[in-house]
Amino acid sequence: MTPAELSRTVLRSVRGAVEERELSVPVPARIVVQPPPRPGCGDYASNVALQLAKPAGRPAREVAEILRKRLAGTAGIDRVEIAGPGFLNFTLGDGALVALVRDVLAQGTAYGDRSAGGGPVAGRISISTGTSTDRVSAGRPGGARAAVVGEVLERIGAAAGRTGRGDGHPALVPVPDDLATLTARLGTDEARWILLRPAAHDPVRVPERPVQRESNPRFRVQYAHARTRALVRNAADLGFLSEPGGVGASAADGSGAELRPAPASAHALHTLLAGHPSVVEAAARLRAPDRLVRHLEATADAFFRWHDDCPPLPVGEQKPLAVHRARLALAEAAGTVLANGLRLLGISAPEHL
Repeated sequence: MTPAELSRTVLRSVRGAVEERELSVPVPARIVVQPPPRPGCGDYASNVALQLAKPAGRPAREVAEILRKRLAGTAGIDRVEIAGPGFLNFTLGDGALVALVRDVLAQGTAYGDRSAGGGPVAGRISISTGTSTDRVSAGRPGGARAAVVGEVLERIGAAAGRTGRGDGHPALVPVPDDLATLTARLGTDEARWILLRPAAHDPVRVPERPVQRESNPRFRVQYAHARTRALVRNAADLGFLSEPGGVGASAADGSGAELRPAPASAHALHTLLAGHPSVVEAAARLRAPDRLVRHLEATADAFFRWHDDCPPLPVGEQKPLAVHRARLALAEAAGTVLANGLRLLGISAPEHL
């Protein structure tokens, strides 16, 4: 279940409460759900009850309880809890995670990209020839940074289904070096990453040289993608393929009788994968590719945490089980999101690293 699907589900519960006269309020056009501000509060949260309390003339927690009862038992939602003054916290069931993985794998390169176009770096500015690069950089205020940000925004806008060139380029703190100089010093991927990672009002910090280790966020994201591809190759060598399913079963239990709930790390990764299309849309709407960069970093970190909790491959003499096929599918879905995001940024998604 994606945030958009959950939002529509909550909206239907409000509409139902109004139609059955449990609430007397105007039905909102849309309802915002988003990851909660801290761990332990479910997968998503909404303040819809607080927004409806005043027009309903009732306490927010009372409104929240009306909606909680309507949402309890909804397919894909495991728990609905009321927190604080009236927030609704949602914990999704394992079935929602399985459905998301199926959806991501089915859509492939089209997941989070309505244009579903181009090759791995379609539309990327050529930075191998100094003369053409200098012309591109000089043509926009802000030099190299404006050139790369502008080009990526066009691709993100197309992916989000926004026609035209948008509302102009954001005001950027410029970087003194041109693209050819940065590329010669750092390599193409690192040069693009350091230009895209800061928010528009933040300066670009240019390292002396690229660092190929996990302390470098760009390397960490690419390494996470390469790791997902290695898992697929290693699984093929062991004679099994991915199949979406429950990832929380005990891998030590060969009977398959013991099905444990997915751990918190799996739900955290699910939330980030489900939110990818919304992040692309927000990056396009706000003219802020740094939002996509940060989302990829968070997704890579969540993947590694989940991978440590739930190894996708059998260990030692273990035989591949259904849980391994399910975990491999989740790893593939994570790799799909990382690859799609990197492609929008014009950065390579390596198979090996």
